[in-house]
Amino acid sequence: MIDHVAFSLEGAAVMRHFIGIDVGGTTIKGAVVTETGRLLAQAECETCPERGWEQVLNAIADLAQQVVRRADRGWSDIQGLGVGVPAFLDLESGVVETAVNLGWSDVPLLSELQKRLDTIPLRIDNDANVAALGEARVGGGRGAKDVLCVTLGTGVGGGVIVDHKLVRGITGMGGEIGHITLEPNGRLCNCGRLGCLETISSASGILAAAQERLRTGSATTLQQECALTTRLIFEHAAKGDRVAREVIHEAIDRLGFALANIGATLNPNVMVIGGGVSQAGDALLVPLRAAFARYALPRVARGTDIRLAELGTEAGVIGAALLFLEGN
Repeated sequence: MIDHVAFSLEGAAVMRHFIGIDVGGTTIKGAVVTETGRLLAQAECETCPERGWEQVLNAIADLAQQVVRRADRGWSDIQGLGVGVPAFLDLESGVVETAVNLGWSDVPLLSELQKRLDTIPLRIDNDANVAALGEARVGGGRGAKDVLCVTLGTGVGGGVIVDHKLVRGITGMGGEIGHITLEPNGRLCNCGRLGCLETISSASGILAAAQERLRTGSATTLQQECALTTRLIFEHAAKGDRVAREVIHEAIDRLGFALANIGATLNPNVMVIGGGVSQAGDALLVPLRAAFARYALPRVARGTDIRLAELGTEAGVIGAALLFLEGN
């Protein structure tokens, strides 16, 4: 149980404060966040999922206490705690149905966290959704009410915000744009299907395409690299290597095609591109905008601004905290 510590706000402007927790396969990050999205204090710890879900939940509760102390606040000043987890969730029951990276199945996350965190209000959601909410509210999508957020990392994550609210869908699978099928006979995806966007435009998809070219004996400067990475592929492409340029072009072109089709469905103000691949900056953004314009309906293309994400690794904790302001 939490020790409740009094904290006086006498003489200070009243500002709502929330705790955001971002649970990853290796690290749990926590922060105290103001209602304007400002971080007051941060901390993190190892997830250690092999210890079992009970110990992970204990770590979340401990981390929450730690960030409150670091922020020089008391529990009476915290209006709620939001948690983002890499999982398929039943939001009504608060149960994690499956979390592959954590090894969880049918974990009663919400009720068990409530036992550890006393009466503080709790909310949970998928990690991609909370990151999208953070970017939409105070990051690359701030100022827009309809936002599509895309995360290009090991996979392709997504989050859809319409009228400032997350679109979760009937089974919580709204925004899973990484699993749009682009090549029905393409590479095998981790979801078990073939040719998902994730197999083409993610960091692992770009790397797989380059390695396929290397196995076929294509002449390329990529052969000089002992440990090939997506960053190196972008670098070789910038230097004019034909194979690297073709691989990057395919990944960006297919992403632009997918975004154009999503644009025809949602017609958002802003599309925000984040994740490790987005660190390529203009080398990604400029051709992506061109591909989107090539495939999108002209009226959709004119109304949509494609931007890079701004919050980096802090998007998850900020978005988790701001779950309490969703729709406002």
